[in-house]
Amino acid sequence: MAGDRSEQALVARWRGMLALHARTQCELDRALHQHSLCGSDFEVLDILAGSPDAEGPCGYRVQQISERVHLSQSALSRLVARLEKDGLVERSLCAEDRRGVRVALTTEGLARHGEALPVQRAVLNRMLAR
Repeated sequence: MAGDRSEQALVARWRGMLALHARTQCELDRALHQHSLCGSDFEVLDILAGSPDAEGPCGYRVQQISERVHLSQSALSRLVARLEKDGLVERSLCAEDRRGVRVALTTEGLARHGEALPVQRAVLNRMLAR
């Protein structure tokens, strides 16, 4: 039946995407290890490096970061805490909403992002530019 074949093709595409994501994530983790980062660490640093205030103290609210990374709120909070402990980011209270927390790159975080950026982009190019 045509419906069964199209459904099977759809599922095969889905599983292919999942497999490509898993292979790419593993390769990113391996490649970024030389910079003491994993793929998720780099994603957060990359988002912060792209913020309008990347070189200033403002950065992004945690909620804004969570909308752009594929991590649960608790996993993101643990990741940010680890990056802060490593001196790559700093957290501060939001001036406009004292309940919110802003995360910004430190000078070390900006430098580490700059060192790891070509490595991450090379992996993406190798894995995805086919």
